[in-house]
This record gives sequence, structure tokens and C-alpha cells, in this order.
Amino acid sequence: MISVVIPALNEEKTIRQVIAQAKRNALVSEIIIVDDQSIDNTVVEAQKENVKVITSTQLGKGSSMQEGMMAAKNELVVFLDADIPNYDADIVEKLTLPLINDEADFVKSYFDRQAGRVTEILVKPLLEFFFPHLLRFKQPLSGMIAGKKSFFQKVEFENDYGVDIGLLIDMHQVNARIKEVCIGEIENDMQPLVALSRMAKQVAQAIFKRVNIFSGKNEEADKEELQRMSVQIELAMKKLGNSCKKMIVFGMDNTLLRGDFIQQAAKSFGFEKELADLRSKEKNDYLRTKKIARLLEGRAMSDMVNIVESIPLIGGAVHVIRELQLRGYMCGIVSDGYSLISHHIKTILGLDFALSHELEMVQNKASGEVRVSSYFLKNNFSRCKHDLCNANMFIYILNRFGIHSADAVAVGGDITDLCMLRLAGTGIALNANNKRVEEVANFAIKDESLKPLLEIIK
Repeated sequence: MISVVIPALNEEKTIRQVIAQAKRNALVSEIIIVDDQSIDNTVVEAQKENVKVITSTQLGKGSSMQEGMMAAKNELVVFLDADIPNYDADIVEKLTLPLINDEADFVKSYFDRQAGRVTEILVKPLLEFFFPHLLRFKQPLSGMIAGKKSFFQKVEFENDYGVDIGLLIDMHQVNARIKEVCIGEIENDMQPLVALSRMAKQVAQAIFKRVNIFSGKNEEADKEELQRMSVQIELAMKKLGNSCKKMIVFGMDNTLLRGDFIQQAAKSFGFEKELADLRSKEKNDYLRTKKIARLLEGRAMSDMVNIVESIPLIGGAVHVIRELQLRGYMCGIVSDGYSLISHHIKTILGLDFALSHELEMVQNKASGEVRVSSYFLKNNFSRCKHDLCNANMFIYILNRFGIHSADAVAVGGDITDLCMLRLAGTGIALNANNKRVEEVANFAIKDESLKPLLEIIK
């Protein structure tokens, strides 16, 4: 009946306690952790609680909240912060009771303490001027909220500190019945002044945006947009560290997945003919990648996650990957697919990194654009003629960390993995769908399980 969404970024110390709080309510049938590409053990700790874990397609709490909401199966959705382990005994009940009793469509929370500095100095004066009817809410920036999914789908989730005030204003604008409830006492660390300054700026922008004073764009946002293209790679690099000396890289489609994501998406969404035409007629790798992404325009993130989850994983993958990690290998994905899919597989299998292209998402739906990482493009170090190739990213990783190709293993079954298998010290064709892939590999495996890999990689 109730879905609990917990956005999380590097909260390994508290995430299990927050999950435990959510589990106390008997009406909670689903708990979704939306990982914001953490570089600590947040995902590992969350998985110990047997809850659903997805990876956000875009950095930022607002995006994580929206994607978790869209993935939720229930009409009643609760959002809890991952860094506050000392909630009252049943915070879910307090937040959802007005919804269950049909007294509200959206529920805000407040604590038994004075409102924060940003609220008192900035938010309340602005509300008094622009939205005086919202002054009745004691703590408009509180992040512990609940509501009906049908209403959350009507509003905008700002992707910064403005998300909470933005939701409150938008819910009022769509005529949602709003109620505020006390959730007891919560201890929270005081934010430093530099953080408060940034918070105040983003909260103000969210308010001004809703009265059309300005668009909400600024130089800082522009810079973040320019950096977004390479952010998944930088996060992966931090995860790898400089001590890595052995690495195994997997392809995704027809390798870890016993199928092809985009082919399955074409079948589900009805663009099989268009996809087949592009694959056969468009010879330019870069343009083909761009054009295929356009076929996904308007498709929801949750629908695409459901598609990838419908494709079986290669058998024994979790066991084999854990064993390889124990043997000192960093394990990851290099794929010409999309980061929202590869990161989801990374999370499920406990891989160390996932590097792929970023499918642009707007309001939790694909815009039809894809940001192709420059590390996949042909350059002075390329060993093949393709203008866009997984092997280029493979070379980049080796050079970046000083790993000799003899200590690198590549495993793939798709034609897009061919060049990577050729370059690796050990290339392994796994259930290859093309004879050329088998020909360039050092070993070929035909098996429904990944376990034969352990016999090859001693």
C-alpha cells in the first residue's frame, strides 16, 4: 500500500537504520533506495536489507526523488532522508495517516525545534511577499514528506536545495490538499555558513522561478551542465583509485545481460523496424548512436528499468564477480549503452564501475538526446578505425591507471565488444552472437553461467 523512497549519497553509516525505520510500518510494501552514484558502501549496506536499489540517472536529490517516485508501484509515497537515523518509532504512520484518512494529498513534516536559519531569514519573508497563504507551514524546507503519486506526477522536482520549497508551492498550485504533521525531535548537524549561502541561493531561485522573476538559470548551473557529460566517468575513477593493477571489463548487452537492452526496448515500445533500419543503413557509429537515442524520446526512466529487469542476467554473475574481486581484480562495465541501464546492472551485481553514454532525461523522461562521452571517441591512442568504440574507453582506463594490457581482461559477446577483446591481454568471448567476436578472443565460452570464467582467470 505504501512505497518508501530514500535518496542516498554516501550514507553507508546510516542507511540501514533508516531502512529499518521504514520496515516498522506494516503497510509498507516497497522500499526503494535511489543511489546518487555513491562512492562508499551505501549500496552494499542497503542490499543487506533486501530492498530495491536503483541508481539515479542524474546527480542531485531532486532527480533521485523523482525517479524513485516514478519507480514506485503504490499510490502513497513517503520520502525519508538517508542521513537521519533517529526518526520516531513510526514516522511512516505519522506522514501517511492524513493520506489514508483522505484528509490530504500531500503531507509536510516539522520538528520540535525552531525553524532553521535559511527558513527564518529568507524563506518566510519571501513567502510572505509572494505566497502568504503558505506561511502557515512551520518548516517549509523539511525533506520528510509523503503524498499521492498522482499528485507528485503533476509537479516539478528541482534538482538542488530548492526541491522542498518548490514541491510545496507546486502542490498548492495544483490544488492539492496539504497538511503538516509533527514528527518529533530530530538531531541534525548545523550547516556551515558556506553551505547555507548556497542553500539560500538555490531556495530563492526556486521561489523566484515560480513567480517568473527569472528563469532560474545562472552561471553555476551552466557550468554544471557542461560538466555533466563526464561526471559518471569521474565518479568511477575515484572508485578505482590508483592502486588498481588488475582489471576485468565486461560488455553489457549479450554478456552480463542475456539479451540486448535496446532491442528489447524496441520490442516493448514498438520501434523494431526503425531500429533495424538504423543498424543496417547508418554506417557512422556516432550518428547511429545519436539516432537510436531519439527512438527513446518520451520514454520514462521507470519503464526502461523495468525492461532491463525483464532481461535475464548471466547465471552465477554475483558469485563470480565477488570471487574475482577477492583475487584482486577491479570489475566493471564498458558499454556503448546508457548509463541509467549500466549503473542499474552495476548496482545489482556489485561491480566497481560502469562507463557508458548518458541518455538525457528531462522530468524523468528521455529527451531523445544522448551525451556521448569523449573517451569513447577516436583519438591519437585509438587502435581501430571506428570513430566511436568501447576499445577507446578501455585504452583510456589502462593509460589513466598505468595498467599493462597483459593484466587486463575483457569479456564480451556483442560485436561492439570486438575491438576491446582484441586489445586485452586476455580476451574472452562469452556466448558471442558473431563469429568474428570469437575469432579475435583468446578464449570462447558457451554457457548459461559465468562460472567457467574462474577457470580461465586463475
